[in-house]
Amino acid sequence: MRRALSLLAVVLALCAATPSAQTPPKTLDIYYVDTEGGQATLFVSPTGQTVLVDTGNANPPGRDPQRIMEAMKAAGAKQIDYLVMTHYHGDHVGGFEELAKLTKIAHIIDHGPTVQPEQKHDVYDQALKTTPYTVAKPGDKVPVTGIDWLIVSAAGKTLKTNVAGAPGAGRPNPYCAEFKPKDIQSDLENGQSTGSLITYGKFRTIDLGDLLWNVEFDLMCPTNRIGTVDLYLTSHHGVDWSGSSTLVHALAPRVAIMNNGTRKGGQIAVDEVLESSPGLEDLWQLHWSFNGVTEHNPPSRFIANIEDAATTAAIVANPPPPATQPLGPPAPRAGGAGGAGGRAGGPAAAAPGAPQLGNPAHSPAYWLKVSAQNDGTFTVFNPRNGFSKTYKPRS
Repeated sequence: MRRALSLLAVVLALCAATPSAQTPPKTLDIYYVDTEGGQATLFVSPTGQTVLVDTGNANPPGRDPQRIMEAMKAAGAKQIDYLVMTHYHGDHVGGFEELAKLTKIAHIIDHGPTVQPEQKHDVYDQALKTTPYTVAKPGDKVPVTGIDWLIVSAAGKTLKTNVAGAPGAGRPNPYCAEFKPKDIQSDLENGQSTGSLITYGKFRTIDLGDLLWNVEFDLMCPTNRIGTVDLYLTSHHGVDWSGSSTLVHALAPRVAIMNNGTRKGGQIAVDEVLESSPGLEDLWQLHWSFNGVTEHNPPSRFIANIEDAATTAAIVANPPPPATQPLGPPAPRAGGAGGAGGRAGGPAAAAPGAPQLGNPAHSPAYWLKVSAQNDGTFTVFNPRNGFSKTYKPRS
């Protein structure tokens, strides 16, 4: 009897000692919300703290804030602990007014005053007077428990010190030799973008907002101070004013996610940089891109939102012409610079009188979700089709 009790005690002790083996690992969850070519990315830390990067568009009214709220509900989030505003173009700050009515925003971080006075947003500016507020500088940290959130660019300035412990940080960047500057004189607010490097254990991801091509050089040359990352959110939605090989190839991401729209981003020059990036395993997109057509879009299982069959067939049968004009100011659009329109002459600019492609109602709108573990493992999930793929840590 005493022997039986002793064995029972051992079994109970072993069961009590290994509950963590049955507990799912805590993850950093990232929701790339579909704002039809803008940005709203929700980060939920393993401790439940939230960081939202940008608030999407103002138009149509309420659409993007409601989509953000749906992601928050799915994540079990009750408020936004930190709002990191990359810059003040309408596709990034436009949803702020409505979102502030729907949820508490506890702290705002941005790059300081706009360099484009026409981009002022009165409600946002007023909120800065009543909400805890920080002007970010390269090297600053956002105090999220368990996450290393480092500001690497802000107000046109970039990080000038190597990221401690980052793989590859501090090495000369061989891709600087192939860099060719672009004469981009408009939309200077993009170049002010607040960029973030987010690290959770061995997992690393970067979000540079709409940081412009020439500022990418300042960040990455002559030394790669960032090192390599696992996941890269394509700069500027996949518009070719950003996303140089000097940046992308040096970061050497395993996975790229593009927050494009049907006709915004996904430009072939950007796709070609990604396709030739060393070590890139997959590209995921929020939308099937009319700019990339069949040659450059990834397989549909990697795309969150796909247009109806008739629309897709029409654009495949009659692809947009290649850009024939030099890089210039973006085509005018409602709602301020940096929104849904493409640059003049580019494939994103619809010809006068052409039918409007795409589905404005677009309901439901699917996000892409990333769940990252401390050991560097991460999974990307597409709720449209239930497809997911897990990426094990680099060896």
